[in-house]
Amino acid sequence: MKNPLDSVGATITLGVLFSIIVIVLPQTPDLGGFHNLGLGRWLHIVTGVFWIGLLYYFNVAQIPALAAANADAGGPGGAGIVKYVAPRALLWFRWAALATWLTGGWLLGANFVNAFTLQPGHVVIGIGAWLGTIMLFNVWALIWPNQKKVIGVVPATDEEKAKARRVATLTSRVNFLLSFPMLLCMGGQSHGLPF
Repeated sequence: MKNPLDSVGATITLGVLFSIIVIVLPQTPDLGGFHNLGLGRWLHIVTGVFWIGLLYYFNVAQIPALAAANADAGGPGGAGIVKYVAPRALLWFRWAALATWLTGGWLLGANFVNAFTLQPGHVVIGIGAWLGTIMLFNVWALIWPNQKKVIGVVPATDEEKAKARRVATLTSRVNFLLSFPMLLCMGGQSHGLPF
């Protein structure tokens, strides 16, 4: 019998199934419970962890590692990361970004316009939603089109690749920077913090 932990898809499926089991366990109303969480919020959290986790991976691990690998004249270089790791990470990254934004919009529901127009009572979540929207735009309009040149999905000269690498890196750093206040707004809104 094959171990399900050998497959990412099977592991995700098991994680979802275990979550469903936890949700249907008896809840203690006076201590709160999962019935207050909701499917939309749970999906928003899970997809957000995928998105922001990969954003942090790129900025604190992969980009510095590639710079070090490329600077090491006698080393193996970064070809393996660019060929095998980056395309897979970017696939999960861009779709998790979209899923996070869509589930966030679903959560806002009737308050979508109030949040995006920063109406009273919706300013904190509205700022978070705007930051997430800017970050989503950056993923799909700047990072991904430039990364396609860097990883060879789109043909590019060495000069075009160098320019694309710079644009993708700086845009990723902008998203990294914006993620801190965005997460503050998301956590502040859901926990009723007064800012």
